[in-house]
Amino acid sequence: MSDHLLRPAALPTWCQRTALRLLNLIGWKLHYKPLPGPHGIAVVYPHTSNWDFLVGLLGKWALGLQFRWLAKDSLFKPPIGALMRYWGGIAVDRRAPMGATRSLAQNMLREEWCWVAITPEGTRGYRPHWKSGFYHLAVAADVPVLLVYMDYRDKVLSVVDTVRLSGDQDADMAAIAAVYAGKQALYPELAAPIKLAPPHTGPERRKSV
Repeated sequence: MSDHLLRPAALPTWCQRTALRLLNLIGWKLHYKPLPGPHGIAVVYPHTSNWDFLVGLLGKWALGLQFRWLAKDSLFKPPIGALMRYWGGIAVDRRAPMGATRSLAQNMLREEWCWVAITPEGTRGYRPHWKSGFYHLAVAADVPVLLVYMDYRDKVLSVVDTVRLSGDQDADMAAIAAVYAGKQALYPELAAPIKLAPPHTGPERRKSV
């Protein structure tokens, strides 16, 4: 990972309006509240379908906010790697040691404005818990967490709710679960329970984002 996060290019107003029209055309409503500061983590849940990426990307463009997002480094190889970075992607080596979380936190705070979007399930398939990388990153950077959801029942993309993590994982995850209660994924049976993965022990411990 580089020491500096390159900022994606801002979209012109006509692009924002076009993205919002397209989002509305496919039946989606966008709810938005101004962000609480220049730095933060945006948790996107649930994530069970490739359609989530399209809806989320249109929402990002419609808002005109330069959200970054993390993805495994294998997705950034040619020929689409440059396009992924232009869209705000940050390549992450999931084999990296624990220091990668601290390094990413420091890089975020060096930027004038940097919000990083993370899908804590880490996959579109079912898994029994969330990956804890978003939590460790938010605590390390001491930034708010924006709880983004795509509710396929009502076709609402919400970019409204924020929480501040206290370090009490049980209490924090209960507050997060309360926001996401009743929000339906495209494939509800694939949505992960809102709880963190149990901690790893031993010399092979890793924190992945």
